[in-house]
Amino acid sequence: MTPRRKTHQVNVGGVLIGGDAPVSIQSMTSTYTYEIDKTVAQIRTMAEAGCDLVRVAVPQKRDTDALRSIIDQSPVPIIADVHYHFERALESLDAGVHKIRLNPGNIKDRKQVDRVIAACRDRGVPIRVGVNEGSVVERTDKDRRAAQQSAIRENPHDRLVQLMVDTLEDYLRIFEENDFRDVVLSLKSIDATIVIDAYRAASRRFDLPLHLGLTHAGPPETGTIRSIASLGALLADGVGDTIRISYAADPIYEVEHARELLCSLRLRDRVEPELIACPTCGRIEIDLIKLVADVRQKLVGIKTPVKVAIMGCVVNGPGEAEGADVAIFAGKGRGIIYVQGEQTRTVMEADMLDALYDECLKFAARVERGEATLTGRSVHIVPPD
Repeated sequence: MTPRRKTHQVNVGGVLIGGDAPVSIQSMTSTYTYEIDKTVAQIRTMAEAGCDLVRVAVPQKRDTDALRSIIDQSPVPIIADVHYHFERALESLDAGVHKIRLNPGNIKDRKQVDRVIAACRDRGVPIRVGVNEGSVVERTDKDRRAAQQSAIRENPHDRLVQLMVDTLEDYLRIFEENDFRDVVLSLKSIDATIVIDAYRAASRRFDLPLHLGLTHAGPPETGTIRSIASLGALLADGVGDTIRISYAADPIYEVEHARELLCSLRLRDRVEPELIACPTCGRIEIDLIKLVADVRQKLVGIKTPVKVAIMGCVVNGPGEAEGADVAIFAGKGRGIIYVQGEQTRTVMEADMLDALYDECLKFAARVERGEATLTGRSVHIVPPD
């Protein structure tokens, strides 16, 4: 892991982005913002899952009219997603929003941008300037559009990356001339390799915090791979200050997968159990797939980051389970359960789920009472006969 690069720090309603602040998780509601109760309910669900910031769409005035009530009920800071109509940004600020997102491809009028910047400065509200592959090419100036499209056809990858970074730089001049530094940047594409190269280029050129994301990722089945490939590579390089994984699905999956990514890279501490399991193979003598799925569902009720290992045979099980707080490995229809390396019981396959869960509950309770600590070391496990 490359140490994270230091960037200018901004404050979004109490959540710090950049500098030495931890990488934060963002998501976006899929409700109509003017439907206040539905929007608030979804925000609360995402916050409970670990979301630090939530963005809402404000395409119409009735959406910004609803913001004050939403903000009052939200457990996390709210970001207004503004496209085309700068008035929505001003209305959102009047409602008390904590951050504004602007797209250079959609709001270009200098006077309009100046007004949004002035209003944000007065309220101490940061702005995210986000360029997307789908809107970065010029739309109104036909000659400029033709030139950009021609260049991209010659070298689609490099020219698109360059255009995204150059567009950001041009737009940022407005902010520099307004002496406004509380800016977060994003450069999103559907292509994971473009995302990686665009953010790397931006990290070399700007010292502003970066919001990592891959747009139009698709459903979780495919979007997970595309998103983790790009965002994981960047975070491992020390690039990125806040992230959003985007899916065409319930946003709760975005939050859960973003949290797992950060925990896997040790950029966020776990607050729930970690479940590991061996890969399936022809040596397994129990229904490992079902056991893992059932244990995962059971562990939802535990709020202590216990490390739980499920191993389906004695070949790699003992070694791979070392370091787990609670482990079971099975063979010939029976399983042996260990708690921090000490064998506690042997159970038949039919009893494995309840027995393992019981050991997890008891160990978590001991941790909460201060009678045990979560292991960060290897523990020796003696294989069964």
